[in-house]
Amino acid sequence: MLYRKMNNKAPDLSILGFGCMRLPTKEDGKIDEDHATKMLRYAIDHGVNYVDTAYPYHGGESEPFVGRALSGGYREKVHIATKLPSWLITSRKDMDKYLDEQLVRLKTDHIDFYLVHGLNTGFWENLSGLGITDFLNDAIADGRIRHAGFSFHDNVALFKKIVDAYDWTFAQIQYNFMDDHYQAGTEGLRYAAKKGLGIVVMEPVRGGLLARDLKGVREIWQKANTQQPPAAWALRWVWNHPEVTVVLSGMSAMEQVRQNVALADAGQAGSLTKAELTLYAKVKKELEKRVAIPCTGCKYCVPCPHGVAIPECFEEFNRGHIYDAKEQATQHYMMICGGFFDNQPHFASVCEECGECEEKCPQSLPIRENLKKVAEYFGK
Repeated sequence: MLYRKMNNKAPDLSILGFGCMRLPTKEDGKIDEDHATKMLRYAIDHGVNYVDTAYPYHGGESEPFVGRALSGGYREKVHIATKLPSWLITSRKDMDKYLDEQLVRLKTDHIDFYLVHGLNTGFWENLSGLGITDFLNDAIADGRIRHAGFSFHDNVALFKKIVDAYDWTFAQIQYNFMDDHYQAGTEGLRYAAKKGLGIVVMEPVRGGLLARDLKGVREIWQKANTQQPPAAWALRWVWNHPEVTVVLSGMSAMEQVRQNVALADAGQAGSLTKAELTLYAKVKKELEKRVAIPCTGCKYCVPCPHGVAIPECFEEFNRGHIYDAKEQATQHYMMICGGFFDNQPHFASVCEECGECEEKCPQSLPIRENLKKVAEYFGK
């Protein structure tokens, strides 16, 4: 296992982090605790020392599972990362309430890396007004958390604003060779690193999509001098960036754990050759050809007066077409557009065809017709 230093504040961390959002489950949807515990402990026994969970993962059962799985001396071998549920916070007291509850769920007296979860414009404005920075300072001072960070889902301008707003230890961003200009992207990655923040990467394999054996992509990877599975190419691309400290993998089977642990032995920064980087560019071009709706995600079309999450609808529609992954795209669509954060429907089928969005679209996209395609694809 290779390790990287986050910054002068934090300990060295394994370049592979164990993500606890996609643990193996039984037929009833509950975590397969025996299997998942063996997976987690195997990873720790082979050098993984960063375990990432969050309040809502697995319907709220991920944190309690981690607390149980790290018994018997494993807690002392790892750094736990979990997250304040931003969307549930309505007061300063809520922040302490959830943190204290998480300490109990995780069976620990401190959380090593505590993130403010999923920041976007709305969450950040709300939390800032409620005193999030004072809360973090107090929690660090009284020892409940060791290092403060945030995970992020919005544009790079907001990312930079949040980076500058507090003395963070680290930031967590979505980053892979298809998402180098998505949300924070490479620009945000370098900005945060220059400011001294460590970087934890989520979705390095885009939720498993970049691990799919796709015709057209397969033939490009086969031109490499060294043959390896698509997931390995995806992970190596992220590890190639020296700014990245930890790459999270949400593993759901023991074989994935074994493969990723083995891959991490060769995850040196700057190790990809010029020829290999050329292959990534060709794969990206091949996948981009499959985009069904050329939405850039600029969000000039929102807010929709009827609540349609237009860019997100198009993103999930494209996800299904690019990666031949309708089932996974549907799951994302139901979660993201189904009112997870506000209990309001934001599906394409909510569209009333008022046309206000089309007047604002800089790409002049036929948004109303495209939303009909999305509604038909995913069903009403």
